[in-house]
Amino acid sequence: MALATVSLAFDDDLIKKIDLIANDAAITRTQLIYNSVKMYINDRQRLQELYAYGKTIAEENNFTEEDVFEEIKKYRKTK
Repeated sequence: MALATVSLAFDDDLIKKIDLIANDAAITRTQLIYNSVKMYINDRQRLQELYAYGKTIAEENNFTEEDVFEEIKKYRKTK
């Protein structure tokens, strides 16, 4: 896997938080930022897949947004 170097600028408060978390996890700043970006990308892709799935189900069943809100209300009342 080819690697590219990226230069980033963070304010002092964010750097302090990054350093605290990296030190606590016993990893470098670079590893923390790399892992964080990978997690963000994976989460975003997963959400896009979930939205696409929901849209497909809604179209197949002729659900409207209002139907979804009503189902959520019903579900919450049971909890």
